[in-house]
Amino acid sequence: MSLTAGIVGLPNVGKSTLFNAITKAGAEMANYPFATIDPNVGMVEVPDSRLARIDEIIPAKKIVHTTFEFTDIAGIVKGASKGEGLGNKFLENIRQVDAIVHVVRAFDDDNITSVTGTVDPQDDIETINLELIFADLDSVNKRYDRVAKVARTTKDKEAVAEFNVLEKIKPVLEAGKPVRSIEFDEEEQKIVKGLFLLTAKPVLYVANIAEESMADPDADQYFQIVRDYATQDNAEAIAISARTEEEIAELDDADKADFLAAEGVSESGLDKLIKASYSLLGLATFFTAGGPETRAWTFKKGMKAPQVAGVIHSDFERGFIRAETVSFADLDQYGSMQAVREAGRLRSEGKEYEVQDGDIIEFRFNV
Repeated sequence: MSLTAGIVGLPNVGKSTLFNAITKAGAEMANYPFATIDPNVGMVEVPDSRLARIDEIIPAKKIVHTTFEFTDIAGIVKGASKGEGLGNKFLENIRQVDAIVHVVRAFDDDNITSVTGTVDPQDDIETINLELIFADLDSVNKRYDRVAKVARTTKDKEAVAEFNVLEKIKPVLEAGKPVRSIEFDEEEQKIVKGLFLLTAKPVLYVANIAEESMADPDADQYFQIVRDYATQDNAEAIAISARTEEEIAELDDADKADFLAAEGVSESGLDKLIKASYSLLGLATFFTAGGPETRAWTFKKGMKAPQVAGVIHSDFERGFIRAETVSFADLDQYGSMQAVREAGRLRSEGKEYEVQDGDIIEFRFNV
């Protein structure tokens, strides 16, 4: 299941530093705007402590984490929606991702140029959000008259349905609000998805804080601004010191744990970011266990057992019979598959079963 989160922000806010920490891909960094022009794409393992516990109980030859994709998109400037800077190229890159990770500068450093001249997280957020809103409004306006004419003259059901959605979206964008602030029913959501609107995408705000704020980010004045804005946008905000995370990413596990303990934090900011981005897209994890490998797999919440089987292989979905299932919580509690069976906690689920995060499944199929 290939879904990706795009890392966006103004130039010089720490996007590429953060991307390097995530993927160790060595994206170019420089103290000037547009150091990154073409988007860098990298895969990262999704941290999941449940894998090690499953492997303790059902040993396998190797453990395989599921992965998530991040795209580092070059900095956007005011006027991008009108093609300023490399605006059209950047906006098109954002259009291709499934979610937005919006990085905001939340630290003071005279050695790193600010394109606005000051450190003002709210103004930075609003600058980018308005550019995305302007770009969406331009797209909607171009489509509006054409669809309205078809809906009026032909009464085509699809055109009428799309026009009704556009009528719902247009005044919201004109009021300076994102499309994701609108409630749509299931059929409307399908139409919205086909419009590829930038502000319809879910967003996660990431405050790039100073290292000294890592132990207690809630006390950081800049992070408080980002967090409050995110709350108004019905979004989540997390705090990360991108430069520090890049240094941590180079350490082995033991040194990493020592470093985090010295900083007074229990989990790296990157782990928080990966998990938050994964959740942002409504993704969850199921497991297959034992034998050659114990493995984590990604699926979309709400998927039923045959669809989830298809994540492994299309033959599994096509010939699906049943899913022998135990929850991670039950396996963890009982400590062995034998004990799980004796407790009656091993379930045989059929085609209508909605797979849950943490399910450990053996699929039965016949093709």
